Amino acid sequence: MFKYRFTRSYSKFRKNAKMMMYGALALSLTASVTSCKEDDDVVKSQKTYIYTSNNADGNINYYDVTDLSNVIATNIVTPSVAADGIFYDASSDAVVQASRTTFGLEGIINVSSLSSGASGVTGIVGTLDMKSPRETAVIGNTYVVADNADADGNTATADGKLYIYTKSGNTFSLRNVITTDFKLWGITFIGNDLYAVVDADNEIAVYTNFLSNTSNTTLSATKRVEVEGIVRTHGLTYDGTTMIMTDIGNAMNTTDDGGFHIIKDFLTKFNGASNGGMITLAQQTRVSGAATLLGNPVDVAYDSSKDIAYIAEAGNGGGSLLIFNGATKGGNLNPTVNIPLKSASAVFLVKK
Repeated sequence: MFKYRFTRSYSKFRKNAKMMMYGALALSLTASVTSCKEDDDVVKSQKTYIYTSNNADGNINYYDVTDLSNVIATNIVTPSVAADGIFYDASSDAVVQASRTTFGLEGIINVSSLSSGASGVTGIVGTLDMKSPRETAVIGNTYVVADNADADGNTATADGKLYIYTKSGNTFSLRNVITTDFKLWGITFIGNDLYAVVDADNEIAVYTNFLSNTSNTTLSATKRVEVEGIVRTHGLTYDGTTMIMTDIGNAMNTTDDGGFHIIKDFLTKFNGASNGGMITLAQQTRVSGAATLLGNPVDVAYDSSKDIAYIAEAGNGGGSLLIFNGATKGGNLNPTVNIPLKSASAVFLVKK
């Protein structure tokens, strides 16, 4: 009798233990699936934005381009009536652009909380030093602005200036100014090296360890390389290992002679070329042709993970933001998205 009762109890214990084990396993699997789902949701919730400046009204227009079939636009009114180089500072939720009205950097704060059509608050200000600001490149709290005004009073000589500002709290302070021996427009950092287009030409130049130059001085580039096929370059951007440079062609033709060049594995190709050498057409991909609507593409942003190029087109149709999905296919591509943006001047890509 005792033996029977013990066996039944033990059998019941084993059955209960097995059920508990299966329950724990199911709970673990559920938790794992839930965790994976939450991770997936985090990835899916990341949004992509393009911030733009223009020379028509100086306002900031930014676009949620996460879904290219449903682009959402927001317009922020600024004190400027013309602006160029643009940057989004996540630490202060501020959009900084180079004002071509005040000729200083203009930081509009708390932009994400503003509804479309609202007036932005200029919460980050500095000295008004520049004459013709164009592209902006940022590393940490240092802002570099390319200025394409004549630097020496002699329009026959090619030159420009790089204004270097330090951001501290709500203030931009001019640190120093570098005078260049070529005309400027687009600039971008790769590590500590500053790359600049040689305006009115087909070259790209580099200043290695650029910020180590802390005094007002005239400085020649460390190296200059031609990019075959470009007539006149303006904008450039670097993402992943890819450099994209725009070609405005003949500046007087605002309709159909523009394009952009995609250079994969850029640093290998640039470093492999000699000073004064060339990156050949065979080493790049060109997007151009009437279907592209590229007349005067003055700036570019690129998402290498999705192969999407965003172009500030200043000329064709009065100006637009042109988006090319699958840009590296090259050739006479139709824009995936065409958004009117009068006198578009600069674009900046943000994922958040």
